[in-house]
Amino acid sequence: MLTNITNFQTEGYQHLITGEYAQAAYLYEQAIAAEPEVISNYWHLGLSLLLQGQEAEAQMTWMLAIAEVEEEKIQLYTTELIQVLQVEAERREHLEEFSISWLIRQHIREINPSDINNLLEIIQLSIKLDNFDSTEINDLEIIELLNYKEIVDLNLELLNQVLQKVLDTQPLHTSYLDLIEACLPYFVNLHQAFYILLPAAIKIGHTFKQPELAAEILELYLRLDPEELETLRHLAIFYQDSKNYALGIEKAKLCYSLSQNLADKIFAIHLVLRGLMTAGGYWQEICSTNQELECVLQEFIKAQPLAVDEVRTLRLLTPSFALPHIKDSPAEFRKIHNQIAQIFQNNIQAIAGEETARYSQRIINNQSSEISTKPLKIGYVSYALRRHSVGWLARWLIQHHNRDKFEIYNYSVSYQFVDDFLQEWYVDQSYKARKLGINAFEIAEQIYEDEIDILVDLDSITLDISSEVMALKPAPIQVTWLGWDASGIPAIDYFIADPYVLPDSAQNYYTEKIWRLPHTYIAVDGFEVGVPTLRRDELDIPSDAVIYLSAQRGYKRHPETTKWQMKIIKEVPNSYFLIKGDAEEEAIKQFFYKIAEEEGVECSRLRFLPQDPSEAAHRANLTIADVVLDTYPYNGATTTLETLWMGIPLVTRVGEQFAARNSYTMMMNAGITEGIAWTDEEYIKWGVRLGKDEALRQQVALKLKASRQTAPLWNGKQFTRDMEKAYEQMWQSYIEGK
Repeated sequence: MLTNITNFQTEGYQHLITGEYAQAAYLYEQAIAAEPEVISNYWHLGLSLLLQGQEAEAQMTWMLAIAEVEEEKIQLYTTELIQVLQVEAERREHLEEFSISWLIRQHIREINPSDINNLLEIIQLSIKLDNFDSTEINDLEIIELLNYKEIVDLNLELLNQVLQKVLDTQPLHTSYLDLIEACLPYFVNLHQAFYILLPAAIKIGHTFKQPELAAEILELYLRLDPEELETLRHLAIFYQDSKNYALGIEKAKLCYSLSQNLADKIFAIHLVLRGLMTAGGYWQEICSTNQELECVLQEFIKAQPLAVDEVRTLRLLTPSFALPHIKDSPAEFRKIHNQIAQIFQNNIQAIAGEETARYSQRIINNQSSEISTKPLKIGYVSYALRRHSVGWLARWLIQHHNRDKFEIYNYSVSYQFVDDFLQEWYVDQSYKARKLGINAFEIAEQIYEDEIDILVDLDSITLDISSEVMALKPAPIQVTWLGWDASGIPAIDYFIADPYVLPDSAQNYYTEKIWRLPHTYIAVDGFEVGVPTLRRDELDIPSDAVIYLSAQRGYKRHPETTKWQMKIIKEVPNSYFLIKGDAEEEAIKQFFYKIAEEEGVECSRLRFLPQDPSEAAHRANLTIADVVLDTYPYNGATTTLETLWMGIPLVTRVGEQFAARNSYTMMMNAGITEGIAWTDEEYIKWGVRLGKDEALRQQVALKLKASRQTAPLWNGKQFTRDMEKAYEQMWQSYIEGK
């Protein structure tokens, strides 16, 4: 008899693991009938019923069995039942049968709702099954259990895994902050917390575009390690990106006070400047901070050679971004910046010695080969091929490329897994689209494996990852175009310009060869325009008033330019000045009010506008202006193109540096000279003249409207042919070894 019972159990389990649940249930019923006191058979019978979808019957089987035992043994048998279910749940998960494992664990939960390890497993399985909901954390009462200080046998490794995976899910939920806070006491050491929370915050803040949530996560980490420098750096950025400028500046200053070496000080000063300039209005502090940055950069250059690791090296270039916003002295600026760029490249190539050796060997092999008739492979590398200024402007080049002669590769750095139609447009337009992360070595290797002939960087120093890729030189010819001024990295061969955007003397202080296209370095076929939402009466502006507009972010607000603008407003009766752009609201108001009062302009003539709901609405709302006043020494670029497309007169001050000549080249390529000023006085005169002379404004507007059919600025197809010709000539020179 005992042999038969054992056979029932053994055969029953074999049928269970092979999926023959009805047969397994039958055999366990036979075992129970033969020996009803062997309670483990009830556990397996219930499991067999559960796996057939008979959940109610399974629960009844278990409950009736437990109801029959003595009270003091209930806990023992309940634990035994859970162990049986646990073993099967783990077996199913090992087989990647996650839905079955999840079902079994839900029943373990009903038996023991406070088994936190089981609850964590349920969360992990939900994520694997892609049916995780943020409310699940609260529904399972995990946070309450973690906050209860007497948890027994908590699987800390499992807790860390679940926390990491939860923070990687979308959409993000504020309950995750409660989960992190509840997990803080359970981190074995600071490194464990750091390597879970910081990467999660970076992804949430940058990739998922939720800097407020990212900042709150890092604030929680700082409870464990209040002076952790890397965390403070990112926290400063996230506060600034979420427009909490005061805290962003405060955290940046704390970074600077804690920084010990020169490389860390350079980046910390950059963070302070970033906060001050984005907020706008803190001009005196901006100037003193800028002087400090220049001094530390010079000190860093003189101290070479210094041992600087990869992370610190990556942060060397971005601080230069602020300097052209403050003064127009390109020869002085590039003398410092080019040396920093050389140090940057030396360090990166030393770190990646094996890779750079392989990449350079291909360059030697290519130069010794004969000219090929195959299409040239053009790679565009950028984080901005999405709803971003670069994304809006570069699309015409991509659209008009000759696919018979050129294969277009799109290297999307830090690809955004969010709803972005323009990002997807670039993917669809490419011969091959690479959706990449933020590892420069992996990006460079992909470019190398794709055997790209000409690599075009659209980010310059605005993204350290792209700069690192270019420094590795994975392509034989490397070019910078559009995203900013030239990066100064020696591995970059050419910088795309035109006859106007750089003066003739510029080659004296550029390390890249300046390649001037025949007309313009940028052209578009037009812009999508929405429905205007601004009205004069709603702004309390008379219908016959002259409206001036400046639509630039706080970074570009310079007090000297603002003084010129106030002089214009003062000289033109019945004129008003509309001011729009990302900045700290109160700081930027005080900045303008102070200068207005100094110049004798009533503050009631100023209007501060909110940001528009979309790019299309922004363009439509430009038409409320009679004249747009450009910024200096850092001009508008996308805003200038949009202004000219909408047929609105523009006043710009031409300088020496690239950023001070953007509007100049765009106006010349639209056939407009009215409004181009070569001195401060001319800027004021043009502003006054265009404000007072309605006929002149109408004349400019008509010329701009007519230019849409004739001007190089609005001919994306011809611009593309010019770029393609440049690529072919670059390749010819390369093959010939020139």
